[in-house]
Amino acid sequence: MSNPNLQDSVRESMRVYFDDLGGSQPTNLHDMLVKAVEKPLLEMVMTRAQNNQSKAAQWLGLNRNTLRKKLLEHGLAE
Repeated sequence: MSNPNLQDSVRESMRVYFDDLGGSQPTNLHDMLVKAVEKPLLEMVMTRAQNNQSKAAQWLGLNRNTLRKKLLEHGLAE
């Protein structure tokens, strides 16, 4: 069995999401998806960066202050 790439995984999850809607119209889809992906992304990057916010911000291509704000929003800051 081959490992799906990230885009394939998102595509499949979205297919299931739309199927589960049963014809209902989605709302705020972009915000929902960003929130669903952003927290685990931040958790993994911070773990890999050993909680070094400067390093994590660099890896993510974010300003350190922006990363700090996102960590606070997701309850991940100390």
